[in-house]
Amino acid sequence: MKKILLIAAFLFSGIISLQAQDKNTYDLTINISGMETDKGKVFIAIYNSEKIFLKSSKDTKGTNAIVKDGKAIAYFKGLPKGEYAVSLFHDSNDNKIMDTKIFGIPKEPYGFSNDATGFMGPPKFKDAKFNLDTNKTITIKVN
Repeated sequence: MKKILLIAAFLFSGIISLQAQDKNTYDLTINISGMETDKGKVFIAIYNSEKIFLKSSKDTKGTNAIVKDGKAIAYFKGLPKGEYAVSLFHDSNDNKIMDTKIFGIPKEPYGFSNDATGFMGPPKFKDAKFNLDTNKTITIKVN
């Protein structure tokens, strides 16, 4: 009987631990619109601080999404509560890089959370950031 109670206690504590973990993480859905072609994919990166914004870092999470009817959807699951910013681009020629013109001006459609824009360059983290403290859906329209 003691063994059964002990096993039940371990199982119960494991379930409580998993539930507590789930309450501290949230899911982010990103609806992306404005693509003029369904060719290629949308590459999405999410940043959790100004220090790593638009830089490659071990803390940067990324994914890609298929375009259909000029729209795409991306999902990030289990993100900790905090401030985040999203950048993305539509790799319409499917070469897995953002093609640019002279002076680094993007040739392919791109966007940022809050539909943030910059002056003579990309927006600042403070303009693109949002709080994630619940499951959330955001919308970004590419330029």
